[in-house]
Amino acid sequence: MCGPLGVERYLARVSGPLLDRIDIHLEVPAVKYRALADQGGGETSEAIRERVDRARAVQRERFAARPGVYANAHMAARDIRTFCRVSDGADALLRTAITRLALSARAYHRILKIARTIADLAGAASLESRHVSEAIQYRSLDRRGLA
Repeated sequence: MCGPLGVERYLARVSGPLLDRIDIHLEVPAVKYRALADQGGGETSEAIRERVDRARAVQRERFAARPGVYANAHMAARDIRTFCRVSDGADALLRTAITRLALSARAYHRILKIARTIADLAGAASLESRHVSEAIQYRSLDRRGLA
């Protein structure tokens, strides 16, 4: 395990265009023992699987007329324009993120695909600010200016 400085050095060697092609990048902090040992409830694996299965069914139906497209991750730019229409609030949030984080067009499209999946998992028909906000959070290297 390397420290933060080692991670920064390693990431500096990875090119922005390469990182741009990765849909989700997250920092995962170490989990404290108390959280690991907690027997408290959480969502069951069955419930999560059901939600994922419903989202996958929605995506199969959405792309039924698009050969070769089976999931949001496979969308081309024209599909994104069709299936990832955002609310006014989500549009403002995206505009701010693009400007402040100097995101590439590829990162913008990745965020929209991720937001569409988040909305599908939530059973939402349209992309709202909360979906876009969560998707931006899954692009941690963009937020750090590394991608």
